[in-house]
Amino acid sequence: MTSLAAVLPDTTPDFDAIKKKQQLTWASGNYAKVGSTLQLSGELLCEAMDLRSGATVLDVAAGNGNATLAAARRHCNVTSTDYVRELLDQSAERAQADGFPIQYQVADAENLPFMDGQFDNVMSTFGVMFTPNQAQSASEMLRVCRAGGKIGLANWTPDGFIGQLFKLIGKYVTPPAGLSSPALWGTEAFIHTHFGHGADAIEIEQREFCFRYLSPEHWLDVFRTYYGPTHKAFGALPEAEQALLAADILELINSHNVATDGTMKLPSTYLQIVITKTAI
Repeated sequence: MTSLAAVLPDTTPDFDAIKKKQQLTWASGNYAKVGSTLQLSGELLCEAMDLRSGATVLDVAAGNGNATLAAARRHCNVTSTDYVRELLDQSAERAQADGFPIQYQVADAENLPFMDGQFDNVMSTFGVMFTPNQAQSASEMLRVCRAGGKIGLANWTPDGFIGQLFKLIGKYVTPPAGLSSPALWGTEAFIHTHFGHGADAIEIEQREFCFRYLSPEHWLDVFRTYYGPTHKAFGALPEAEQALLAADILELINSHNVATDGTMKLPSTYLQIVITKTAI
């Protein structure tokens, strides 16, 4: 289990300034090109939460709507939120094509505009983990979930492929001073620290998501072009360092790639978490 003391920052960052930069980052590229491939994780999380038809569901930092659509397929009353309007618009197009009556609202995960206990279920897949004020966003998820309700999360682990990718990018583009790694959300220590006091039960399962692409080079091209954090990282570097970062990413991919036919099949670990809020 990863120790929180070893990775928590010593200084208090400017969360508002960081958030504004993050909004620009996630609005850059075209996250749907990446996010749509992660649909399976949203479906599995909804099954793990045992979502019931007619239940109210809040998707936090919903991105282009993988978990949102998965909950809607189970005939839940879904409210989908993100602080990037463009991502919600992409999700709304998907919902309209499938005929799902989903409510969309721009919202900050650290200051959710909902009443205490308003939702039966609150969820986030690879979204809320990127908020700068981690303790605040965790507190908000607990607050808006009703007593006895469920909170579902899918978070990349620090030691998995995506967690290692974050560390690699951090060697080239220094993260804001005092900011905690998003991958902390993928540790049992973080989950128990921030949710344990308000939970009757916490179920954590380590799962793997397989990135399947035509080749490692294809993955790199897609993520460099469309995935906000990677897109911005390359854009911040001079040409020579871009080439070095690309080479290092390909080396990382090749160290995890289990395909032997020239394609890419790369498992990346994440935690699937289901928290049952304390019944009062």
